[in-house]
Amino acid sequence: MFSPSAVRRALAAAVLLVVAVAAMPASAGAAEPLVSAEWLKGHLSDPAVVVLDVRSSIDGGGAEAYARAHIPGAVHSDYDKAGWRVTRNGVPLMLPSAAELEKLIGETGIDEDSHVVIVPAGVSATDFGAAARVYWTLKIAGHPSVSILDGGFAAWQAAAYPVENGKRTPSPKIFTVKFDQSLLAEMQQVERNEHATLVDARPASFFEGKVKAAAAQAYGHIPGALNVDSASFYDPATNRLRPAEQLAAIANVIPSGPVVAYCNTGHWAATDWFVLSVVLGRPDVRLYDGSMVEWTADARRPVAGSRTRLDDLKKALGLGS
Repeated sequence: MFSPSAVRRALAAAVLLVVAVAAMPASAGAAEPLVSAEWLKGHLSDPAVVVLDVRSSIDGGGAEAYARAHIPGAVHSDYDKAGWRVTRNGVPLMLPSAAELEKLIGETGIDEDSHVVIVPAGVSATDFGAAARVYWTLKIAGHPSVSILDGGFAAWQAAAYPVENGKRTPSPKIFTVKFDQSLLAEMQQVERNEHATLVDARPASFFEGKVKAAAAQAYGHIPGALNVDSASFYDPATNRLRPAEQLAAIANVIPSGPVVAYCNTGHWAATDWFVLSVVLGRPDVRLYDGSMVEWTADARRPVAGSRTRLDDLKKALGLGS
């Protein structure tokens, strides 16, 4: 039997625990993958929240657009120029090394205690892909608390919330990378793949081999892949991802089990990864960041597609890609 004093001490400890949990900041614990402009406005004063504006030339913006107007307190880290994607072994736009990520993330004012809210421009599916790629990069680096502003900066402006101009220099932090290899598919894994479904996130014209990225050495797709265009997950009328039930219906063509998403450079594929892994909660979804540019760098690797001699003739005559 417990003594009355022991029971009182246990009850007091339980009360203190409840109070401590209730007092935790809203940013503590698992972050929602998508947060609204209203939510962000209500949390701007939270010292743990880091608003990361990633606008770049992809959306027609970048440092100049940020300087003209941005969410109060936001820091800018250009998706194209800051180092979120690097050239490695001659392959462009790859995941940075641990040392490169620690420098980039720390100098942006982010550490493990931050709740990072990524802000894209909010103007297109390709623009959302930039936010999804930064989200994936932070998660693979081991960051525990990351969100994307639903609708991006355009949603903030549409709500007529305040903005500021000029440049904000972040206070550097120390961030230690702890790679989560379960989110990454490397070329050797794709080559020996025996059980994962390959999902090609590019438009059908790329998948079929009618056009190709300039950096890719061959037309077509990795044999056996399914084509699920990343743009199909995005609603251009609202400049947001489609509702979850629509996302699930689109993704229903992908069999259950492990998935590897890829595109040309791992940009469009980041949206497929985000939808499947983060929004729909499918287990074992990886991103192959080397994608077709790395895959086709060695002519011995097979490709499939429906490109014809007529397509080649049209290209020679300047009538096609």
